[in-house]
Amino acid sequence: MARRFGDRATFAVEIGEVEPHQLRVVDLWAGGKRLTTEDNWAFLPFFIRAVRSSAAQVRRRDVKACPFPGRAPKEIFRLLHADETQFREQFWFMQWGETVDNVFKYTYLEEDLVIVFAFWRADHPFPEDLGKVFVARIPPDKFVATVEAAADLLDVELTNVDPPR
Repeated sequence: MARRFGDRATFAVEIGEVEPHQLRVVDLWAGGKRLTTEDNWAFLPFFIRAVRSSAAQVRRRDVKACPFPGRAPKEIFRLLHADETQFREQFWFMQWGETVDNVFKYTYLEEDLVIVFAFWRADHPFPEDLGKVFVARIPPDKFVATVEAAADLLDVELTNVDPPR
């Protein structure tokens, strides 16, 4: 039985049953879309560190402000994605390994944390999603609480399955 942290409509982490050793099925949701359509197996030692790093970044409000004030989130995605300089790298977010390498994603702060994303693989299981930009908005503190709660559970399960030597 999966345990869910957060709300699929904004941002959620769903953790599957304990699997052997250091792998776990983890599904990520943003704006009502499942991001982990290609690979939802997380290697916990890396994944937990990456998730906690993103939570700390948001907690410190170390996320850039909206790069193009007054423009719609979908337009902002397109402008960032078209940028071939290092400018867009300031907005990269959720670099959580293979679980989300099928999604182009950028994040910025308005009052909420805004995550704009698009699926890019030609073999995406939902072809109607290709070429579309999706938007998720979540209060920063809620994002932090969601990912930290999920990371805490994964930490406990990893320790119980693979105790330190």
